[in-house]
Amino acid sequence: MGEQRKRPKAVHTGVVESTERLTDGMVRVVLGGDGLSGFEIDGCTDSYVKLLLRADGGPLPEPFDYERFREQHPKSEWPVKRTYTVRAWDPDRRRLTIDFVVHGDRGVAGPWAAAARPGDRLHFMGPGGGYAPGQWADWHLLAGDDSALPAIAAAVEALPDRCRAHVFVEVEGPQHEQHVAVPDGVQVTWLHRGQQRVGTSLVPAVRELDFPDGAVHAFVHGEANFVKELRSLLRVEHGIPKKQLSISGYWKRGGDEDAWQAGKAEFNRAIEEEEAARIAAA
Repeated sequence: MGEQRKRPKAVHTGVVESTERLTDGMVRVVLGGDGLSGFEIDGCTDSYVKLLLRADGGPLPEPFDYERFREQHPKSEWPVKRTYTVRAWDPDRRRLTIDFVVHGDRGVAGPWAAAARPGDRLHFMGPGGGYAPGQWADWHLLAGDDSALPAIAAAVEALPDRCRAHVFVEVEGPQHEQHVAVPDGVQVTWLHRGQQRVGTSLVPAVRELDFPDGAVHAFVHGEANFVKELRSLLRVEHGIPKKQLSISGYWKRGGDEDAWQAGKAEFNRAIEEEEAARIAAA
């Protein structure tokens, strides 16, 4: 039997239909076109895609064949991958909405989104995802920074009326807040960190929350260091089972996504070992 080759990953292509500056630090891009005919999501509110972008921000060749491009070009020229949450997917109109955090010229995806115009093409893989608010929960906790805001907003909009939920979103300042449709029973708290490190306002706010009785379903995502702190709070101090938590670092200060993905498994392994030791000692 010959050597089996890995099945090529499906690459979708979206055509920019519109862009919108939501706040000083976030741009919304709506994609459409025939290249989304094979794209579907399974109901996860944290669905994400892996964008394929040139490091210098230039366009990829058209028509674009990812596997062939990798075969014909040195690794230094391969597209970089950047992970972004699906803010909304309209299966009837086949429209995909992605919100991008932008910091001027920093990064790859943010500058692309800020400069995007109708007709531009965006190639991506996916989707992935694994969280949606559980119907079994007595209450919900959602907490994150700017990078988690699209997933948090999608989850909040999926919550049923009269459910109990506490939502904490940390942004730089009031100019970065967004309008989110909030069902009855959901309390949203916007937190402003100013120029302090990410998580400075968020971690104390969640720590000071008077946790309601009953089973919680928690979603905590964003910068890895504050996520680590809140994971410890939930797992060790509150004794919440892992099956009731969706917790992950989307990024880590001090490096880009490539560096974070390279070290993420080890970072998470160290957290789990420390967490297990603390739970055993409690």
